[in-house]
Amino acid sequence: MSVDIAQFAVLPNGTNYPVIGLGTHNVTGGPGSVRDAVKYAIDIGYRSVDCAHAYLNEKEVGDGIQAKLDDGTIKDKKEIFITTKLWDTHHNRQHIKENFQKSLDNLKVNSVQLLIIHWPISLKDGDNLFPKDKNDQFMFENHDIVDTWKGMEELVDAGMAENIGLSNFNKTQIERILHSARIKPCNLQVEIHPYFSNRKLVDFCLSKGITVTAYAPLANPDSPLRTGKEPSIFDEPVLKDIAQKKGKTIAQVVLRFILQRNIIVIPKSVTPSRIKENFDVFRFSLSPDEMEQIWTLDKYPRIFIEKWQSDNIT
Repeated sequence: MSVDIAQFAVLPNGTNYPVIGLGTHNVTGGPGSVRDAVKYAIDIGYRSVDCAHAYLNEKEVGDGIQAKLDDGTIKDKKEIFITTKLWDTHHNRQHIKENFQKSLDNLKVNSVQLLIIHWPISLKDGDNLFPKDKNDQFMFENHDIVDTWKGMEELVDAGMAENIGLSNFNKTQIERILHSARIKPCNLQVEIHPYFSNRKLVDFCLSKGITVTAYAPLANPDSPLRTGKEPSIFDEPVLKDIAQKKGKTIAQVVLRFILQRNIIVIPKSVTPSRIKENFDVFRFSLSPDEMEQIWTLDKYPRIFIEKWQSDNIT
């Protein structure tokens, strides 16, 4: 049985959010690699790019999109769905607008299609991404995330962000936002892959009309947060078997698995062959039995967790 999936998720305001985009977190390759990856991705059909202030790559993303406008590949920058993120040191409502303007300037746009709060944690206000005291301890602020959300809503009012959402929030934190929001979050971005399905949180969000985006959909085999003890999806017999039967790669099978859960994916890469491979997930589908086989891998903890964040996510 073939399972069709839409190529866009429709957000509450009618915006089309491509279900596969280019991720840019923690990429390797040196200066210009993100810019070149964005250019190539747009050339082969990607229309969504995910970045963040904390990734220090918004300027390269902006340069890549500008290059494709200049050469005529796209006619308008709004053809590219840009997602970026409000960092933990920018949660002070009074300064959100001026801080976010820096992101827009780097991206060379007047607005983005989606801005999300990166973490439900407030670090000390300022431009230092990871502020620490003299004892090498992280320095926090007491900004109420509900107040930060009101600042996000003001960005929508100002035309600086078309849509706003959350990242790395748990159910309780999302409910707090929903209870007080004038503009409800349209998206939650969290870690999701075959080893860590985040099933309950995904189901909760979908029940509330919140789209879900999976970061690290391939379990990020080269993440510095890995201890070396975690398994690799590329070694899993069940995935090897399905990929061989389908004539696809393991990465394509895993991305298709997540897409068939009605979850958006943003696999990262700066390698042209992999960028192209990751995008080729619409011309095959997984059967219910194959989906069930992959579900059996859902038995490991998340990868993206650091000590200073551990009390804030589930």
